[in-house]
Parts: sequence; C-alpha cells; structure tokens
Amino acid sequence: MKQSADLKRLLTSIDHKSYPAYKDVRGAYDFNTYILSIDHVQGDPFASPSKVSVQVRHAKAGFPAELFDTPWKKTALEDYLLRCFSREIGRLSFKAKGSGKSGLIATSRPGQEVLSRTACEIGRNEITARFEVGFPAFGRTINSGELIRIFFDFLPGCVENVFFYRRQNTAEIKKRITLADDQQFIRNELKRLDLVSFVADGSILPRETGVSDRPMKGSVAFHSPDSLRITLNLPGHGPISGMAIHRGITLIVGGGYHGKSTLLKALESGVYNHIPGDGREYVITDETAVKLRAEDGRSINHVDISLFIRDLPNKKDTTCFSTADASGSTSQAAAVIESIEAGTRAFLIDEDTSATNFMLRDDLMQRIVSRDKEPITPFIERARDLYKQAGISTVLVAGSSGAYFFIADTIIQMDAYRPFDITEMVKNACEQEVSKPAIQAPGFKLPTAGRKLAAGGTGRAVGAMALNFGDSRAEAGGESQEEGENSGRSGRFGNRGGSASDAGRFERGRGGRREADRNSDRNTRIKVRVHDKHSFQVAKEPVDLRFVEQLADSEQTAALAQMVRYCLEKGLLERCTVQETVATLLKAYEADGLSVFSDASYAAMGLAMPRVQEIYACLNRFRG
Repeated sequence: MKQSADLKRLLTSIDHKSYPAYKDVRGAYDFNTYILSIDHVQGDPFASPSKVSVQVRHAKAGFPAELFDTPWKKTALEDYLLRCFSREIGRLSFKAKGSGKSGLIATSRPGQEVLSRTACEIGRNEITARFEVGFPAFGRTINSGELIRIFFDFLPGCVENVFFYRRQNTAEIKKRITLADDQQFIRNELKRLDLVSFVADGSILPRETGVSDRPMKGSVAFHSPDSLRITLNLPGHGPISGMAIHRGITLIVGGGYHGKSTLLKALESGVYNHIPGDGREYVITDETAVKLRAEDGRSINHVDISLFIRDLPNKKDTTCFSTADASGSTSQAAAVIESIEAGTRAFLIDEDTSATNFMLRDDLMQRIVSRDKEPITPFIERARDLYKQAGISTVLVAGSSGAYFFIADTIIQMDAYRPFDITEMVKNACEQEVSKPAIQAPGFKLPTAGRKLAAGGTGRAVGAMALNFGDSRAEAGGESQEEGENSGRSGRFGNRGGSASDAGRFERGRGGRREADRNSDRNTRIKVRVHDKHSFQVAKEPVDLRFVEQLADSEQTAALAQMVRYCLEKGLLERCTVQETVATLLKAYEADGLSVFSDASYAAMGLAMPRVQEIYACLNRFRG
C-alpha cells in the first residue's frame, strides 16, 4: 500500500497541470492511524465531487465491542459517528478555495430517524466512513496545495476526533446505545404483550412545520388515558408509562385540528427508532406496520384483489388483476393484498386519504344500489376477519362516519391533542342504534402465495428490458464508470453476480478480464437517477413513490433504485415470485451490506436501508 508521503509527493508533482491529472491519485494511502482511499475523481471542478473514504481498524479506533454487539446497537453507533463526522467536516467545507465545487467536504446528513447507512459502516475489522471532496482548482487547472490542506491539515483531526474512542464523548455514546437497547426492549414487549404500538407519556408528537421533522416547540406533551396506560421497566431508562394500542381494531376520532392525524403520523414513524430529543424516542410501533391509502393512477401487476373487488361488469378476472391506471378503491384494495404479502401485522389508515367507496357503504346506498350490483366489498366488512383469521390489526383515523364504531375494539378521542378512551360510552350508544351497518361479509379467503410481477406479457417486457441492458447473468469486474451522477447516488452501474457457467468469460491468470468484457460492461450498464425522496428512474422507467408514506429518507429511495437495477440485471423479476425476489435482495444485503447493490465503492455512498415493506412497495410500483 502507498504511504501518505507518496500522496503528498504526487499531489505536489501535478500542481498547475490540467484537471484530468488528478485521476493519477486514485488509490489507497496509509496515514498510519487510518487508511485514506480516493475511490473516484471528478472530471472537472464543476462535476459531482470526488468520492473518498477512510478506514480505521478496530484495534486503533478502540471502541468497546459491547457498544456494537447487536444489530440495533451497531446501527445506533454508526448513526452517532456519522452525525459527528458530518458536523466536523461541515465546519471545514469550502475553507479550501477554488472554482466550482473546490473545497467542498460533505457526507450524508441523517434526519430524526436512526437508519443503517453506507456513509458510515462498522465492519468486522474496521470502521468505514464515506464522503465527498471537491478537488480544488483555479479554472480547470489543478490547485493541489489546497487539496493537501484538506487531506493533511483538515481531515486527520476530523478522523481522530470522531473515530477514536479516546477522543469521543463517551457519556453521549453510552446514552445513544442505552436508548437503542430500550427501544429494542419495547419492540420485544409489543410482541409479548400483543400490542400494535406504545406511546410514552411526555412524548412530543407535533412536528415543527410541514417540511421539518423536528419537534414543535411549546406543543402539548402526550398523556395517556388511565384505562390504556401501561408501565414498562426499561433496562436503561427504568420504569416508563404510556398508552398501549392493543391488537385488534382501534379507532381514533375527534374534531378537526385536535391531533388525530398527528397521532397516526407518530405511529407511522414509530416503525423506526429516533434520536434523543426528537420527542418520539419512546413512540414504538410494530416494525411491519403499513400506512394504507388510495393511490389513483398507480400500476398494479397480477394482484388477487377478489377479497375486495369481484364480479366486474367487464368480466375481468380480479384474482389476477393488472392495470396501468388504478382507481382509488382498486389501488387501496391492491395495497392491502400487497402488504399482506409483505408480512405486515398492522394497517394504519387515515379516512382523509382513503377511497370512500372502499372504506364503507352506508345503509341508504346499499338499499339504492343492491349488493349484487356493487363489485366492491368495503374494508369495514373485511377488517374483523383480517384480524381474526390473518392476525392483522387496524388503526383507523375517522372523522366523518360512525360506521366503524360498530367493529372497533378500542376507540380513542383526541381532544386538543389529549387522548381519551371513549370505548365504553360509544359501545353503549351503538347498542341503542336501530339501524346498524353490515360489518362482516362472507367468503373471506386470503390470496395464495407465489405471485410474479412479470407474468405473461409483462414477463416478456421485463425480460426484453433486461436483455436490452446486457446479459443479466454477466458479472461486473473492477472497472467502473469515470463519472457518477447525483453525488454518488446514481450513475452507470455494472452487473453483479454470475454463475459457474460464466467462468469462461474471465481470465484467471495475470491478464485479468478480457478487454472485450470490459467494453461490453460499459455498454450494458443500466442508468439510475434518483430525483428526490419520492421518485427515481431506472433506465427510462420512472418510479413514483409519493404515496409510500413511510419512506423516511431520500437515501432509502436511492437504495431502492439500486435494488431495482440489481433485480433487472439479475433477471429476478421475470424468473422469481415477488417474495423470492425480496428474499434474494435481503440475503445479498445480509452477506455484503447495501454496497452489494452498487458496482463501485464510490457509488455505495448515500444509501440507507429501507424496510422490507418499502422494498415490496417499490417493486409493486415498478412499471417496467
């Protein structure tokens, strides 16, 4: 391995040369206490910044093993170190001068959730941090003196302050790890006590603004009704009380602006752990819970929606239903079935974002339009069986119809952001009602497993797409595209994987891979472009995730984009069922981390792991 002195000599030798000479510095350099790796060099000062990483061996970092000996503690420590590193290098960004992006130093900036990210990973032997550096220049002439300042004056202090335990705030680290342990303890208690969610007393649920996820200052702290309060004895925090939402059907009601949707939003976000000070640290929801809503215009591929929609006038088969432009009710019916397939144990629903005809039909409408003329079986008639026969609970926000009172196990009224248990009062009122809605439909049957996204014609289309971008079985080598896009979150990506039959395509001796294979890879890489948290593009196919509301970060979307690319290049969508496809993705992730879905180390920066439910949701919305 080259030494840091070699890097300094090389940078000095190329000073004032044209910008492409910077590419000579790619490689790994030993800085004694850590290894600096220059993974990708930008093409000019105005292009996406260069991709750089540092590795610190555990023996030198000195973090006690008990701080990262479980998956949740490891993720919490990675998250904490990344936040520290982001602050450290953020103070030094653009202190080195030059044109374009010269002097920029940046890495991922986590939000309120604690997610597993590629920007900081704790491996078996080392800690790896990935970040971007704008290599300095005046015009398009190298200014290596400023880059020497970055690598030799700025960076060593940042690395030592963050990734060496002796320099860290050990009390704060232990606080984060203790919180992670407590959060996992609550998640385990949800299963043991048969709960959907736990909302701790004193939690701050309202957010600062519609575009800020920070807690709102001066807002009303959460206070559980006595009848729903339980106390948990956390290993770190000790006793903590809060509201338990039991499995079954829970209704959240109340006047407008009294906090119904705010509570539901907190439950949606409770599938993730949150940082200290967020206000929702102890709002914990079953990690498989899915927010359901209507989604006009989305595509549906081969979904058995007959549990909710059947006997269509056009005789279309609803046991294997496909459409490129679903209605609100059809999309919500498909979302229920797809979520069951994804293993959800709880549905979170807001009446405001649901299709009315999917949720219920009142008595007068049923008298005017008889059941044999209505192909839709509303959700209210399936909710009880979904819980009793499939073990799937429902938490529903309702504001305009009282029909769900008749099937609810628990009814919570929000009044000025304070919850009240009104179950007994409402049940007494229901007993006195003369006209009662239909609350259970016959013929409950869950769809069978084994659904493929690419059945029939769609299978041929997806297969053609994979072939257009090269043999899905080909394996990419070490060559990577010179230029990335979108700060390393998108670009041209190579194929991965391969089978034993591919061995003949590679040279086993010193020559490495044949030049023909390298040229072929360059021509067959699928382009991926991430636009924002809600959308990305694979090849020429856009994917719209606006209504996948539990995506917490654009880096999760970037990871989903890479997973779709991976599926196309492997031919998974045409060969495998949806469940087999997701299982393959998870197996690859568990073996090699998120970077397995990128074709180069520099492209691995800027990815965060989505939940299994969001992986299913993304694949189900891919129109390719």
